[in-house]
Amino acid sequence: MKTQQDRQRRFSLEFFPARTPEGNDKVREVRQGFAALKPDYFSVTFGAGGSTRDGTLEMVTQISDEAQVPVAPHISCISSSREEITGLVNAYQKIGVNQLVVLRGDAPSGSGYDGGDFSYANELVEFLREQWGDAFHIEVAAYPEFHPEAVNAEVDLHNFKRKVDAGADSAMTQYFYNADAYFGFIDSIEKLGVDIPVVPGIMPITNYTQLARFSDRCGAEIPRWIRHRLEAYGDDMDSLRDFGHEVTLQLCQRLLDQGAPGIHFYSMNRIEPCRRLWVELGLVDL
Repeated sequence: MKTQQDRQRRFSLEFFPARTPEGNDKVREVRQGFAALKPDYFSVTFGAGGSTRDGTLEMVTQISDEAQVPVAPHISCISSSREEITGLVNAYQKIGVNQLVVLRGDAPSGSGYDGGDFSYANELVEFLREQWGDAFHIEVAAYPEFHPEAVNAEVDLHNFKRKVDAGADSAMTQYFYNADAYFGFIDSIEKLGVDIPVVPGIMPITNYTQLARFSDRCGAEIPRWIRHRLEAYGDDMDSLRDFGHEVTLQLCQRLLDQGAPGIHFYSMNRIEPCRRLWVELGLVDL
């Protein structure tokens, strides 16, 4: 953990674009509530194959116009051409964005997927550095429990190093509930000579069925003892959320106590779970 300690900590919150005007109004209310917490930045997700790409630019523009909080849009290389990326990045630069979250992304469902001009995130990072130099702080994804499509753990670590060598400034992790997975990942990349900040990603636990579905899809492990406790609550959602809060609160505190350079919260466009963690961790005085 030597590479992560004594860094300036950054605390951030993630949103996804709404698909309807009503949904957009709701996200705006959530965003305004989060702005009062004074995060270092907001991040906004990016849909593959055009599903929410326009919504990402629209939301980023709204945040730039309305919020006193920096914004970091996600950019995915899947299905993206050099021309599309150039136009999008120029648009972001025009409205004052200076941070990008660069991801490979998931292939869109259905037929007709052509792959675009980039296959992996390191290729997109390299392209951004070639075209815009140091105009943007570039953040990439990290997988403490390893990417679900990785051949093995060693290959996944070297894939991460490629993104760093291509020019990434920092990383945020996929969410996890096992702090030792994060600490082990940091130890492993330090042995490869990687020393960029790697901020843990945390998702509040509010709905077991939804969490299990997400986790099975992205390869994030829900420890067995947590699964059994969540299953036992059944329809008692208040007790489930209180337990989930305590699990994530203790996880965040342990990470920070042992030197993690901040926390990135996956908000799922819901304010209260993240705000409760934020306040109880003492990240802001309200």
